[in-house]
Amino acid sequence: MKVLVIGGAGYIGSHVCKALTLAGHEVTVFDNLSSGLRQNLLPSVKFFHGDILNIQSLDTACSGGSYSGLIHLAALKAAGESMLLPEKYARHNVVGTLQVMEAALKWNIPNFVFSSSAAVYGEPQYLPIDEKHPTVPENFYGHSKLAIEGYLNWYSKLKNLRYAALRYFNAAGYDPDGELVGLEQNPANLLPIIMEVAAGLRPKMQVFGNDYNTPDGTGIRDYVHVSDLANAHVAALEFLEKRQQSLTVNLGSEMGASVLEIIQAAQRVSGKTVTHEIVGRRPGDPAKLVASSALALELLAWKPLFSDVNSLVETTWKAYQKNLVN
Repeated sequence: MKVLVIGGAGYIGSHVCKALTLAGHEVTVFDNLSSGLRQNLLPSVKFFHGDILNIQSLDTACSGGSYSGLIHLAALKAAGESMLLPEKYARHNVVGTLQVMEAALKWNIPNFVFSSSAAVYGEPQYLPIDEKHPTVPENFYGHSKLAIEGYLNWYSKLKNLRYAALRYFNAAGYDPDGELVGLEQNPANLLPIIMEVAAGLRPKMQVFGNDYNTPDGTGIRDYVHVSDLANAHVAALEFLEKRQQSLTVNLGSEMGASVLEIIQAAQRVSGKTVTHEIVGRRPGDPAKLVASSALALELLAWKPLFSDVNSLVETTWKAYQKNLVN
């Protein structure tokens, strides 16, 4: 298939492009490079520089492609910021995505894979979280993702736009082959912050709470390797093409890891001390979040291969080492 990847130069997007290429698909990337890196794109990938808020640039990318599928990963993702600047997230995540959807319809791109989030669920009412769990987002970022899922559902009914909404849990890790090593810019997630401390790029980090009802008192999250996520995008796109029906699935490892477990693994792998201090809990942080990915296994035959803690930490540390050497 010929595939257009919106946000394909980003952290997750570049891994998706590699997985698509390895699966034999022809890939074109559309990205504004606000957080993406050209260095993470393989030589075979075509590139358009543009922004989803610019309809003309979207039309330019879509017009001559004859694409069979579009994968949309371009979004703002800082949950805390979304509560301070909801208008910014409404504009980029909602309005921008609606324009991408309209471009897909205008240029007859029938299959649409959407990067959604476990943030659509909000506070867990039971574990593991499956797709039937109530969707009550606790931040505006999660609301923006759920809003788009609703639009996609209507567009599938009214405009025959087939879609896959992929609800990520916590993306982590780097390309196991060591080919994609361009680091996230201004990372806010746990593992990159740990690596920055280990690499000496920041003096210490904070651990938010050690009095949760978990084995070591720190919060437990479901971390899924970015290459596993990438493979799920390929499987979802091929599902849409072959089965011609839409789907919504969780993507998680089904294995929880605590903050201290990740820190300890990083110290073991890097041989460095990860200096950290325990501070108070963040409002709204649950003790534990773990996914059920049974539906992804059933529909997409998808299983995470690299999402154990050691693989997550080792691949990330190797990426940081390559950047430190260079």
